[in-house]
Amino acid sequence: MNREPSKIQRRRTDIFHTASPTVLNLISIPSGILLGLILGAVLIVIAGADPIASYKIMFSSSLGGKNQIIETLIKACPLLLIGLGLSASFKAKVWNIGAEGQYYIGALFGWMVGMYGTALPKPVLIPLMLTAGLIGGSLWGLLPAILKIKNGMNVIISTLMLNYIAILIVQYLARGPLQEPGGFLPRTAKLERIARMPQMFGTRLHLGCVIALLLVPVVYYIFTSTPLGFKLRAVGSNPKVAKYAGFNVNLAIFIALIFSGALAGMAGTIEISTAYQRLQSSISLNYGFNGVLIALLGRTNPWGVLLTSIFFAALTIGVENLHVVIGLPVSLSDAIQALVVLSVMVVDSYIRKKAS
Repeated sequence: MNREPSKIQRRRTDIFHTASPTVLNLISIPSGILLGLILGAVLIVIAGADPIASYKIMFSSSLGGKNQIIETLIKACPLLLIGLGLSASFKAKVWNIGAEGQYYIGALFGWMVGMYGTALPKPVLIPLMLTAGLIGGSLWGLLPAILKIKNGMNVIISTLMLNYIAILIVQYLARGPLQEPGGFLPRTAKLERIARMPQMFGTRLHLGCVIALLLVPVVYYIFTSTPLGFKLRAVGSNPKVAKYAGFNVNLAIFIALIFSGALAGMAGTIEISTAYQRLQSSISLNYGFNGVLIALLGRTNPWGVLLTSIFFAALTIGVENLHVVIGLPVSLSDAIQALVVLSVMVVDSYIRKKAS
């Protein structure tokens, strides 16, 4: 026997149908994060800890004061830059999974300028290092662009494989031609102080964080108010229609991969100039792969990417402190992040299904 929907049910359906994509995002993302944290609490209980006390420790250690917020922003800096770059690529439905490799090559280029350009004054050297990082990352993004445009190669496969090539190149150089003289570990010599990012406002907050934050409104403006942003959205919406309308689809693919590679490369240079100060076998905490999640969870909206990168950074720092304070495994951070991502996807899928 069919029953007519109640007034409350009809009202809920009307709300979903009339809501804009922005409103749906505002509903789905926080709801998914909350659900993920609730599921994460179950893991914390299984690990033998009090979830409420654990979340209090996580919050206080990442967002509980000025110094904690600064540390979270520093951790979020590479995630934000990579997420912003990948947002441009994903808007055009160009699935760049190679930000990790682009990050490594950008770090290599930036390190080389910083190591051999110490005769230059700091106000000249730092911009040159950042420019080198941009060039290195964009060149590593250029390779899959050429393979896609000339040979039709799948971007996901080419960018993914180039990750491992880039990492192996840096590892070979760090334990071979560029290894620290007289050293035994697989790492290069340390950058001199002149090649390190200046710190801002008398804190540990460095110039790279400020640049990343300033890029958020810039990238948002590009996406929403420029012909380039419109072309990326048009190509991502329907490449055939965009081509029929006169848009150069190949050029959009080219720009998307170059842009995302450039920002990933700059993130690599910033990290090599601040956190690591040298090339070594590992110079990333999976920033490139996490950047994919951040761009998707932020709905390729720069402001959403900013909030998501801060959340991921706070979560990472919080779980690291849980490990120190009460001995919970650091891998718990990855598990909770995975739960959050899956929860957001499930909630978003449910809400959009209702809206359609």
